[in-house]
Amino acid sequence: MSAPNQAERLLNDLGIRAPGEIDLEAIAFSQGALVKFRPMDRCEATIVGNARHAIIAVNSESIHTRRRFSLAHEIGHWHLHRNRLLLCTDKQIGRFTGSALDPERQADDFASDLILPGYLFDPLVRRMRSLTIQTLDELAGTFDASRTATLLKAVRANRFPVAMVRDGLDGRRWFWKSGAVSPRWRVRDDLDPDSFAFGMLYKGDAESTHPRMVGADAWFEFPGCQDHDVREQSFRPSSGEVITVVTVPERGRA
Repeated sequence: MSAPNQAERLLNDLGIRAPGEIDLEAIAFSQGALVKFRPMDRCEATIVGNARHAIIAVNSESIHTRRRFSLAHEIGHWHLHRNRLLLCTDKQIGRFTGSALDPERQADDFASDLILPGYLFDPLVRRMRSLTIQTLDELAGTFDASRTATLLKAVRANRFPVAMVRDGLDGRRWFWKSGAVSPRWRVRDDLDPDSFAFGMLYKGDAESTHPRMVGADAWFEFPGCQDHDVREQSFRPSSGEVITVVTVPERGRA
């Protein structure tokens, strides 16, 4: 197991040994930050403070898992970027993209590690036989986390040969490929009309209750790609977006 990161060290210092003990408001208070929930128009969360104390405001009109991630994101800012005034919009929280030096990316990574700490998360992932939306929902429920954050954490665990692909009406937004997938399986930069995700995004098709087989060339591009099939299952994290779990066959493993 890798060495604890900053968020995990904070949880260890507080004696947290189970997912149900991750009380974000209490964690913030232990670090000198008071949390308030209120309706917010222009952003998901803010933090203001001095060297010792801060007030974190979180949008009370967001869904529960979004509020939790926004709060964890601001705790990350308090831990990493103290003495800075930060207004975090819905486009800045939970992007999981950008430079590792970007404060918003750093706060996202801290939030992921705070809500889904590896020392509690990884043992549960190792017990899973496959990564589907059904197993993902069970895992997300254990940590009171969103599907998106939980899926990305599971993909980064490199246990399953999967890719996580996020598409919007404006095109492909980003993807993350597990280290268990061979590097030659290059993810396409567009959403193929033959994919089931295309129907969900552009035609309003319903989510599938189980993964479905589709030609690998709907998601990847490499010589001989058309000779393989992959399993695909998608969900809608928000309006105008689709996230897909693409599982490659054993021959596509690294």
